[in-house]
Amino acid sequence: MRLCATLLLCLLLPVAASASSRIKDLTDVEGIRSNPLVGYGLVVGLDGTGDSLKNAPFTRQSLQSMLERLGVNIRGDTSLNAKNVAAVMVTASLPPFSTQGTRIDVNVAALGDAKSLRGGTLLVTPLMGADGEVYAVAQGAVAVGGFSAEGEGASVKQGVATNGGISNGAVIEREIDFKLNDLTSLRLPLRNPDFTTATRIANAINSKLGSTVAVPLDNATVRLDVPDAFRGNVVGLLTDIEQLDVEPDEPAKVVIDSNLGIIVMGQNVRVSTVAIAQGSLTISIQETPEVSQPNPLSQGGQTVTVPRTNIQVDQQKDKKLGILKQGVNLQVLVDGLNALGVGPRDMISILQTIKAAGALQADIEVR
Repeated sequence: MRLCATLLLCLLLPVAASASSRIKDLTDVEGIRSNPLVGYGLVVGLDGTGDSLKNAPFTRQSLQSMLERLGVNIRGDTSLNAKNVAAVMVTASLPPFSTQGTRIDVNVAALGDAKSLRGGTLLVTPLMGADGEVYAVAQGAVAVGGFSAEGEGASVKQGVATNGGISNGAVIEREIDFKLNDLTSLRLPLRNPDFTTATRIANAINSKLGSTVAVPLDNATVRLDVPDAFRGNVVGLLTDIEQLDVEPDEPAKVVIDSNLGIIVMGQNVRVSTVAIAQGSLTISIQETPEVSQPNPLSQGGQTVTVPRTNIQVDQQKDKKLGILKQGVNLQVLVDGLNALGVGPRDMISILQTIKAAGALQADIEVR
């Protein structure tokens, strides 16, 4: 709880007015994107930590098919029980404008009941896109960060030993045909949609280029028509405008993570006039038994244990009613809640109650 309270205070410190950001940090360019790739393959050379072929029939079938392509026929052999082979899913991300022959990183994850991929080597694995076409081929030694070890009476495990990666492990075999310089119009999607921010971006671009070539289509998109001076040189156009500074606007929002007790508030959060009281009844019971002994000259006396019970009741009388005036900013709101001495989890309940009362002029997002 102390950690959550410290983190909360750091997140709720007063901030200055919104600082300007570059257009390249506020928007993307339609068409310039990465593409996910996926493939199925085999990792061999494991130290007895691979799939159990009896429990992973897909591994057995893949192993048989691979050996048949290499001229080895083991079809029908029921005694096959290799422990150094594992079926894996291989994933990667194809960067935009990637050229044939360049290399990309790949991730490898076990598909069956393998215990570890440490020391294994991925065999040639085609990586396909969403269209079913092969865009890269992966192969290489798998690097695993986690490990696990166990004995009869104890075991130790750190990280996930069934996940790994291969740096520069895939070669791009197919390029995505996208010619940026041939475009006559661009769309710039906003990473945080907002009508005011979209308008400011369009105005900044038009002011820079000296003509009305940028128009906000909605709160999430700005259309940019390529001026005649930049026809065939869209890269130069984007280079000129992406460094322009724009002050983004943001909606009033309160984000709450109820599991971790974290609250994040935007600087535009406002509160109407509202009175807040927070407190609870706490009863503390403490047992301190004492030993009672008879007098030295008494006859028939016995040593007995006498119960002693101390009960304390805390009615939180020091928690008083606090009033937040209309239109207070984030600093006053935080100061007011902290003055009530509430913790992060109680503050979550207070904010939700203020919202229910219609006094919190912001959206609350609970995760």
